[in-house]
Amino acid sequence: MSVVHKKISKEYFDLILAGKKTYEFRVADFEIHEGDTLVLDEYEYESGDNDKNGRRPTGRSLSRKVGSVGKTKDWGWLERPDIKADAERYGYQIISLLEE
Repeated sequence: MSVVHKKISKEYFDLILAGKKTYEFRVADFEIHEGDTLVLDEYEYESGDNDKNGRRPTGRSLSRKVGSVGKTKDWGWLERPDIKADAERYGYQIISLLEE
């Protein structure tokens, strides 16, 4: 089991902390697996600028155990001709399901 640290913006950090956001959608440029620990380090942007050079850590972090990991390159149905045009037009959604 690994511990993976990633940066996260304040708005998403607060949603996870409140229990309203129970997923994380990321570019798959790192390895993470079921059972690993994901540590999210909160970062703020200076002057509202979303430039990487304007980021600074707030000092807050939280960790969550990783459940299932879905990687889109493994999803063969994304290449189906019957949905490809709509997917290119509208993009994709990752939908989190919560208990009612």
